[in-house]
Amino acid sequence: MSKETKQRQLVRAFALMTTISAYFTGPVLLGVFGGLWLESRYDGSGLYLVGGMLLGLVTGIFGIFRVIRQFYRDGDDTE
Repeated sequence: MSKETKQRQLVRAFALMTTISAYFTGPVLLGVFGGLWLESRYDGSGLYLVGGMLLGLVTGIFGIFRVIRQFYRDGDDTE
């Protein structure tokens, strides 16, 4: 394995970890802030906050699965 190949794999792994962390935190934070906004607008007794958080979590998990599947699909072409 050449030095260039190792360096490319390292960059791809770093990009994957960065993307996963963004998919995990982004939608969850948007869901929480959206839920808090709905709580301030309507009286939901915490239901909007929990619902927004769960919706963000589910969205983030699906996004992570898509990214990982694409990562491995692209990785097969380079070998």
